[in-house]
Order: sequence, then structure tokens, then C-alpha cells
Amino acid sequence: MEPLTEQEIRAAFVNCTKGEAKRLSVPRDLADRPWDDLDYLGWRDPQAPDRAYLVTEWSDGRPRAVALRSSAPAFGQTRRSMCTMCLTTHSGGVSLMVAPKAGKAGQQGNSVGAYICSDLACSLYVRGKRDAGIGARLHETITLEEKIRRTVANVAAFVAKVSTA
Repeated sequence: MEPLTEQEIRAAFVNCTKGEAKRLSVPRDLADRPWDDLDYLGWRDPQAPDRAYLVTEWSDGRPRAVALRSSAPAFGQTRRSMCTMCLTTHSGGVSLMVAPKAGKAGQQGNSVGAYICSDLACSLYVRGKRDAGIGARLHETITLEEKIRRTVANVAAFVAKVSTA
């Protein structure tokens, strides 16, 4: 993923108003992010743990961002769940993230949900740069590049569902 500025991120939101995008908490460490290893930029709002944000490059090369709501990460949970984006399993490290749809559908209360890694670090799990524990990554015969393409496609499909009315 290409590095993004705070201004580019704020302008990319499709499912919140410009005022909401202006007020949301953008990470201060953008320059330190591992951009070459990211398929999307994801973070939780430190002031509001139930809010999360996801920014991805769209097919036209421009960023597209969605605001998400989720439950706070569950600590001490023993049940394993699988992220629908990167297919990593976690004990308590997957959250149901819900995004209001863009436009009129979102204003009417329609939303889209997916189970996503609570820390939004799918790209790092796929590449083996972050460890989710024993048994977190199932053995697959596809290449790393294919796993990355699958993750990118899953994220794009989710963002497309949010973006369409």
C-alpha cells in the first residue's frame, strides 16, 4: 500500500459525513507504519475502543475508507474465531465489525458486518510478521502472493458492500 497522509485518509471516508471524518482520530505514527507490508491501513480509536477504521486502495488507485463499530476486544476468551479477511484464527482476537452503508442506505440504518482481526493487522498475520499463536494460520498450499491477493479481494468486497447503496 502507498503511504497516506492524514488529509488523504480523512477525504477517503465513504460512510460518514465530512464533519465526522474531520473529528475522528487518525494515527499519529503514519510515517512509521510498515506501508510495504500493508494491504490496508486499519486502527482502533484510542479514545473510543468501539470505533475502528479501515482504509484501502481502491481499483482507481485512490484510497477508500470506512468507519466501523465493534465490541471491545474480548480478553481471556478461549473460543477460537476466524477473521473473514485474512483467515487467521484467534482466541478472542476477532471482533464483529459493523459499518454503516454509504449514502441513503446508511442514513436508513442499513449496515454491513464482518468478523475481522480485532487489531486490524490482517496484512501482518498473512505475511507472518505478527504471531496470533499456535494454530492461528492453517496450512495452505497456496503461495504468499495468493494469500495476499485473497486478503485484498476480501477487504475490497467488504468495502464495496459498504460503498454501494
